[in-house]
Amino acid sequence: MRKRVNYYKDLSADYSRPESVAPDLAKKLIADAEKYIALKEKTLPAIGAEYTPKQIEAENKAWWPTHCEALRQGRGDLLTAEYRDDLVYFCQDGPYHGIKEQLPREQHWWALIAQPGVRMTWPIVMFHSEFVHFEWACMDTQTNETLAKGMVCWVRRGHRGACYFKSEQLTFYRDVFAPEELVALITKAAGA
Repeated sequence: MRKRVNYYKDLSADYSRPESVAPDLAKKLIADAEKYIALKEKTLPAIGAEYTPKQIEAENKAWWPTHCEALRQGRGDLLTAEYRDDLVYFCQDGPYHGIKEQLPREQHWWALIAQPGVRMTWPIVMFHSEFVHFEWACMDTQTNETLAKGMVCWVRRGHRGACYFKSEQLTFYRDVFAPEELVALITKAAGA
């Protein structure tokens, strides 16, 4: 039988569990997210001798916990900035082409999965060059209900390239559109 692995053993934080990370680490991860977003180049950088698949994978591993913390904190501004302007996003409501096309729909998803009383976990995350594959689940912290889950593949060309393709299967068991007060929380953070 193949041995099970801890997907977070070499990462700076473990988001496979619903427990919060230490406050100092959470603050550092948000600062790192801002730093990584600032490295995004206007043109998607080429993969080659100067920007190798190994370097891109290392950058994606460094970035991953910042993404998880940004979502847990409802930081729509950071989540939006993780994408390239020409993002292609495949999902059951899509496809979406360009960051502006998908934002009105995705802000509802973010609002639902980052709402107070809900905790998101990412039990599986795998990396290969610019590919980041993960599974996620959201649980109500009072009832322990799973309110949503999904499986996602990001194509993220490290810090310099950011995410230019995302494919996602989402299942919402409770709610589909967020109430206005939740959307207001996430859009305020997104600057929309």
